[in-house]
Order: sequence, then C-alpha cells, then structure tokens
Amino acid sequence: MKFSIKEDGKRILIVALAAVLMAVNIKTFVRTGGLYPGGATGLTILIQRVGEMFFHIEVPYTIVNLALNAFPVYIGFRFIGKKFTLYSCLMIVLTSVLTDMIPAYVITYDTLLISVFGGIINGLVVSMCLMMSATTGGTDFIAIYLSDKKGVDSFNVVLGLNVVILGIAGLLFGWDKALYSIIFQYVSTQVLHILYKKYQQQTLFIVTNRASQVCAAIYEASHHGATVLEGKGSYEHEARDVVYSVVSSAESKKVIRAVKAVDEEAFVNAIRTEQLYGRFYQKPID
Repeated sequence: MKFSIKEDGKRILIVALAAVLMAVNIKTFVRTGGLYPGGATGLTILIQRVGEMFFHIEVPYTIVNLALNAFPVYIGFRFIGKKFTLYSCLMIVLTSVLTDMIPAYVITYDTLLISVFGGIINGLVVSMCLMMSATTGGTDFIAIYLSDKKGVDSFNVVLGLNVVILGIAGLLFGWDKALYSIIFQYVSTQVLHILYKKYQQQTLFIVTNRASQVCAAIYEASHHGATVLEGKGSYEHEARDVVYSVVSSAESKKVIRAVKAVDEEAFVNAIRTEQLYGRFYQKPID
C-alpha cells in the first residue's frame, strides 16, 4: 500500500467530516424520530432499543457497532481492497465514538420531515465516503462487493435487505416507525444514486472525422475501448465514422472533454445505459 500526503490527507479529512455528519444525523434526526436507518447502524440502534425496553440496560453504540462490522470488514480486506477497508474502519470507529459523545439535539419532532431530511444527510454521507474510496460500514461493504463482482449498481439490493431489519423493528416497536424508516432509506438511496455514479454507465455515440484519435482519447481518459461504425451524413451524403463506447457515468464528462479536445466538431450523443452484459472495465479499488 502506497500513501500520499496530499491524497490520503484529503481522504482522512473528508472521511472525518462524514463521520461527524453521520453522528449528528443519528443523534439529531434518527433517534428523535425513532427511526431505523438500516444496515449495521440500524441494527445497532435496534439492539440498543431492545436493551432499553426489555432489559433496562443502556448498551454503548460503539461496542455494538464495531462488533456488527467485524464480518463486513473481513469481506473488505479479503475481497475489495486494503486501503479502502482501512478508511472504512476509520469511518466506523469515528462515527461510533462520536455518536456516544455528541449530545442529542432536537430540530423537529415531525417524523416525516425527519425521515426526508435525515435520509438526505445519510445519502450525502454515504456518497462522500464512496467518493473517497471508503464506506460507512455494514451493508455498504456488501453493496460494493456485489457492484464490483457484477459490474452494476447494487445499492437497491441492499435497500431490499434492509427491509428485514425494518420488519423486525416493526414487529417489536410498531409499524409506523418502520414505514417512516423505509422513507428514510428510499430518500437516502436516491440521493446516493444522484451523487455517486461509478456503477452507472452511459453509452456514447460520437460522429467524427477523427475516429482513431477519438478512440485513443477515450482509452486515455477512462481505459475503455470503442467500436468504430461506418455511417453516412443524410444532408451532405458524406461518409462519417461513428465511434461507439460505454463508459462509467462518473467518467462521462471527462471523456467528452477529451473527445472535444481532439475534435471540436465531434457530435456526441450520451445515453443512459439501463443494462450491460459482458466485460466492462472497473477501476480497481485500492
């Protein structure tokens, strides 16, 4: 593992900020609304509430959260990436400690507002971590593992898995909080899809007279190949090359800028790719 003061310093700073936001969100919105945010965080809160209501004991958030993340951390080290897992561990530990330390603060008691705005903050935090090659822990490790393995966005799968936790919460503490928690999860997942696009793809159709240079630019910017198709302009009836390529949505703007740099006259049509089968290059996670 290689470390860079500039790059890794930036990652540590943003992960630390994300941990603060996550802890504040838990103490300000999640606990005030009695929500269960899913994943290891939601399961930790569920265990805490079971301890309080049925056994009259206060279980520290840190101990439970670290214990629940032990297996996902193993998956990270074994199958995803060592630096990725180390920064995820930093996020998990900081969030756990800060959640126990930060005092609770109530902004609103409206459960619907808490579900929506708490979900927005949660989605923002998860996106910040993923952009820095880290996670908030728990089921995020599973989502990244499946996404890398299948080459598709798997966070909706995790949303489905969280329904199990919400079902247990509904049986124990009432279905109104469980249903509000589904709203929280849904909003969080939608924010994540808007901000984090690594596992989403776009198809590019590029009409150009410099096909070889455009293909080289695409590969240089994204390590993705391209296919050159023969076309004919309907107005001038002249032969045109059409370069076809599929790239990550996160890299799309970078690729288009690279294409325009080699051919200012290129006509580019970017289309969202719904499903993709076959080999598709994903940058390895360190």
